[in-house]
Amino acid sequence: MLMRSLFLLLHLLAATAWVGGMAAIQFAVRPAAAQALAPPERLRFMQALLRHFLSWVAIAIGVLLISGLAMVWEAGGFGRMHASVHAMAAIGLVMIGVFGHIRLRLFVQLQRALQAGDAPGAAAGLGRIRNAVMLNLVLGTLVFAVALVGRVLWP
Repeated sequence: MLMRSLFLLLHLLAATAWVGGMAAIQFAVRPAAAQALAPPERLRFMQALLRHFLSWVAIAIGVLLISGLAMVWEAGGFGRMHASVHAMAAIGLVMIGVFGHIRLRLFVQLQRALQAGDAPGAAAGLGRIRNAVMLNLVLGTLVFAVALVGRVLWP
C-alpha cells in the first residue's frame, strides 16, 4: 500500500508539473512576455524558457511512465484495470507523441530560425509550438477529468 501511494504521488506530481507548466506558459508567461518584451527579445526568451521546460517535461514523462506502469503491474496488469485507466494511458501516449513532435521537430525548427536570424520564421515556429502545447494542455486537462470522474462515467 505504501509503494502504491508513493507511485501515485510521483505520478500526480509529474502530471501536475507538465500540465500546470503548460497552463502557466500559455496563460501567464507568454502574455507577459508579449507585453514586456520587444519581438526579438521575446523570441530569445521563449526559446530559453522552452529549452528548460521541455527538459523538465522529458523527466516528468519518464516519471509518469515508470510510476504508471508500476501501479498497473502492482494491480495485476492492464487486463485488471478500469476503462478509465486505459483511457488515461491512451491519452497520455498521444500527449507523449505531441511532446515528441514539439521537442524533436518544432523546437529544432525554432532554434534553427533564430540562429539564422530569421525572425519571421522563428515567430511562425513559436506559433506552431504554442498550438501544439495548447493541444497537449487540452489533452492533459482531459486526463485529469478522466482520473476524477472516469469511474462514474464507466461504472
